[in-house]
Amino acid sequence: MQNIPSVDLRDFLSDDPERKQKFVNEIGSAFEDIGFVALKGHFLDDQLVEELYGEIRNFFALPLETKHSYEIPGIGGQRGYVSFGTEHAKGRKEGDLKEFWHFGQYVSENSKYASEYPENVEVKELPRFNAVGKEAYQMLEKTGVYVLRALALRLGLDEFYFDNYAKDGNSILRPIHYPPITSEPANALRAAAHGDINLITLLMGAQGKGLQVQNHKGEWIDAIAQPDELVINVGDMLSRHTNNKLKSTIHQVVNPPRELWGTSRYSVPFFMHPVSDMPLNCLENCIDADNPKQFEDITAGDYLYERLVDLGLIKK
Repeated sequence: MQNIPSVDLRDFLSDDPERKQKFVNEIGSAFEDIGFVALKGHFLDDQLVEELYGEIRNFFALPLETKHSYEIPGIGGQRGYVSFGTEHAKGRKEGDLKEFWHFGQYVSENSKYASEYPENVEVKELPRFNAVGKEAYQMLEKTGVYVLRALALRLGLDEFYFDNYAKDGNSILRPIHYPPITSEPANALRAAAHGDINLITLLMGAQGKGLQVQNHKGEWIDAIAQPDELVINVGDMLSRHTNNKLKSTIHQVVNPPRELWGTSRYSVPFFMHPVSDMPLNCLENCIDADNPKQFEDITAGDYLYERLVDLGLIKK
């Protein structure tokens, strides 16, 4: 495969069973083949997208000292600001050429998961930043719930199998700023080759070159979405849970050509995580003689901790 298939969530949301099944087939095939799709028909409207990018640009333009005041020690970078070069891909020493912010889950006070999550961090200098971030978070989460329902049907599960695991899940909205490159990077990329940790990732901001996906021949192909599309990919948790039936695909964000070094890049992935006590044990109907069980049993919370250590966000 040389390009990323495009699907339309409105097919799944329609009252037409054939259109709904068409979406299930298309996204299922894409995730079994390359692990990525471009998705139209999501719940983000143009005005929200424009306002979110405006707030993100305003935040990353703040003085470095101000941004650092929002870097919270002791929480593995799970909320607030994470400074340039802090995160690195698993197995690499070079930090990625990016800085980012984390919005986390908005749980009700009586949720059993309320004590598990750090509070979201309020940016005093930008009165609309947090409200816009929360709205985008919730629209992306809503979109992700429907994608997971389609995948449940593809896997032969009840349509609503993932709903209780996704509700109050440890999902993260990550506005990323890749600053202008000022000198020859020594071995560093804007985001080195990696697989995502979570169930699925919904990415805003893949409209220009930069994001690349590795197909099964080991070739890097550009993943470029239309302005009205999100790029969605399978994360390692879902790959593990489905015994690699749905494939988590290695991807990277490459540095621009030298003539574009002076430009910033912004992207906004939503990492859709389940609740921490979700068992990621391989599904029985994804194990057979041709595809024996490939992964040991583990919960989502324990797996996330292992991976945050790998990324350098938690120091053991």
